Amino acid sequence: MADKRDYYEVLGISKGASADEIKKAYRKMAKKYHPDVNPGDKEAEAKFKEANEAYEVLSDPQKKQKYDTYGHQAFDPNGGFGGGAGFGDFDFGDIGDIFGSFFGGGFGGGRRPKNGPQRGQDIEKSLDITFMEAAFGVEKQITVHKYEKCDKCGGTGAKSKSDVETCPVCGGTGQEKVVQKTVLGQFVNVKTCSHCGGKGSIIKSPCPTCQGRGVNRKSKTLKVTIPAGIDNGQQISLSGEGEAGLNGGPSGNLYIRINIMPDKIFKRIGSDVYVDVPISYPEAALGAKVVIPTIHGKIELTIPEGTQNGDKFVLKGKGIPYLRGVGKGNQYVTIHVEIPKKLSSKQKELLKQFQEAMEPGNHDKKKRFGDAIREFFGQGE
Repeated sequence: MADKRDYYEVLGISKGASADEIKKAYRKMAKKYHPDVNPGDKEAEAKFKEANEAYEVLSDPQKKQKYDTYGHQAFDPNGGFGGGAGFGDFDFGDIGDIFGSFFGGGFGGGRRPKNGPQRGQDIEKSLDITFMEAAFGVEKQITVHKYEKCDKCGGTGAKSKSDVETCPVCGGTGQEKVVQKTVLGQFVNVKTCSHCGGKGSIIKSPCPTCQGRGVNRKSKTLKVTIPAGIDNGQQISLSGEGEAGLNGGPSGNLYIRINIMPDKIFKRIGSDVYVDVPISYPEAALGAKVVIPTIHGKIELTIPEGTQNGDKFVLKGKGIPYLRGVGKGNQYVTIHVEIPKKLSSKQKELLKQFQEAMEPGNHDKKKRFGDAIREFFGQGE
């Protein structure tokens, strides 16, 4: 055994290395000296075999303890302490997973199949709601078509509990081990059990309702509570309302994406509401009190004298309730001054007086500006 290098030295790690450090070091060595990367290179092949041997011992806590105590003698078949490790018949399942990550399968045939409970798939649906429903919340109904656990067999797929038995080929593991001989020694290849398909059990008599599948396609109507303040594109999650799981696994979730339909009056950015309000030219020039729509109802807004087209007013707390937290956003009012398109003769005459009153030098007429404009806009045909 004197010609063997220290296993820690082979992997380039210290004696106190953790299991993760040992595995990481082995991955590095295996990738570097793998025969697929170095075809025909005998030296690389020897280093690869040496790294495999080191990892097979150091990755096993019991073998590692023996090696740390007795060294290579612990595995000397000619009188050592622990029986041979070598490559006579060692399971490459874990190493196969390592190779699978960079050689597409390696010696272990890829990742091991999972025959345990598997979570069901998630479902995504969209739901259209109105602007006001989004602002104040609403309860809706939604119908989904999905696979659900069979009510008759409880998801086992069997006619009765006694009709489910452990697979005689894999013993319930869902895996078969096939011994392969290579130039590097004898390896055990792990693959999905061909008898049970990786489930670990077989059904003697299938459930007549689901024909052994364990699930049935159904339509289900659910109540969905839409919270006040939800925004366009946000999702609501209903836990466990997705597709049924397999092998007794939990169901997935249902995700509902909210689509808010446009409103004719209001627009929204976050929790703030925006509205355009038309007023007449007299109201803009002289000031007025106008009724403004808000999502909380109508209010009276004072328009100051001389308001210009495009001026904005802020109504604090008149916006949409915050989705998370206390309070509301604001409402922003944009003023649009409407210019008359048709005037009567009287209105045209008064408008000319108004124009003259605005010309330089007409101080006396300027004094009568207020009266003129009131008279002008108060007249009609």
